[in-house]
Amino acid sequence: MAVDPRFFASAGPLSLTEILAAAGGQCEGDPARRFTGVAPLQSAGPDEVSFLDNRKYLPSLAETKAGAVVIADALARQVPPGTLAIIVQAPYLAFGRVARLFHPPAALRPGIHPTAVIAVDAVIGEGCEIGPYAVIGAGARIGPGCMIGAHAVIGDGVELGEGCRLHPHCSISHAVAGRGVVLHPGARIGQEGFGFAATPDGRFETMPQLGRVLLGDFCEIGANSCVDRGSQGDTVIGPGSRLDNLVQVGHNVRTGRGCILVGQAGIAGSALLGDYVQVAAQSGIAGHIEIGSGARIGAQAGVMNDVPAKTDVIGSPAWPVREFWRAIARLRKLGSAQQDEGKAG
Repeated sequence: MAVDPRFFASAGPLSLTEILAAAGGQCEGDPARRFTGVAPLQSAGPDEVSFLDNRKYLPSLAETKAGAVVIADALARQVPPGTLAIIVQAPYLAFGRVARLFHPPAALRPGIHPTAVIAVDAVIGEGCEIGPYAVIGAGARIGPGCMIGAHAVIGDGVELGEGCRLHPHCSISHAVAGRGVVLHPGARIGQEGFGFAATPDGRFETMPQLGRVLLGDFCEIGANSCVDRGSQGDTVIGPGSRLDNLVQVGHNVRTGRGCILVGQAGIAGSALLGDYVQVAAQSGIAGHIEIGSGARIGAQAGVMNDVPAKTDVIGSPAWPVREFWRAIARLRKLGSAQQDEGKAG
């Protein structure tokens, strides 16, 4: 289906020349030909651009009515007659850039809504948009070109770099954020970590959480995800890292750059993640362990020990992938043998 104009303003129509510049691709079509937008293979029309990045959808490619398809050179010969092939090295990335060309992020509307509550000593950079009922605490520093959505709360002393976007109902305290950080609706940054000590009579006393959260440049924190502040040191999310919705990051966790934490993953306190670690959905990482750079944690894995760099693990407790599947094969073989013995008896 076409993009709904009620929600996504369009910059189209755009020429093939402009599209090729965004995609970084090549095409033999008329450079002046114009397109109105993007759409999936199954529904795209002759004035729209689509893409193929998975051989599974070759049948859809054969039947598409799209005017142009962003595609790798190896599959370009399968583009049907009447459809232009825009040949690129990375179709998904290139198509994303084309889609953003047609539908750029909403422009800021600089100004402060009259219902916003801003401390007298807070510093607001030039060109910021401060939405209804937003709260900005004492001593906070908001960089230029930031967007603060409705009901967002920025605590005392928080610093935001240039071009940050805080969506409605998120909150951030005890934190320093770099440039271009995005907090999606309901994200919680800098709240007290889960630290307490047991007393002899069985009660719990909260351990003061005296650290901060440091968010590197261009981090994105998904809706309703939580990043607790450090207890004695800081919790650090490395530059360019992305947290999906509903992710929990405990106090004193440190991630390197470009890490990906997928929905419902949980990272316990003081775990260390290297650069470009991928943590799949519903997996859990125990506290005080180290995950090496480039490691990948499979969905629903339970990681209780260190994981070397560039190692893939799955299962609970987590094993290296090959060892895990060998063990599963042995278990299945053992189960089949026992069934055969039972029938013979």
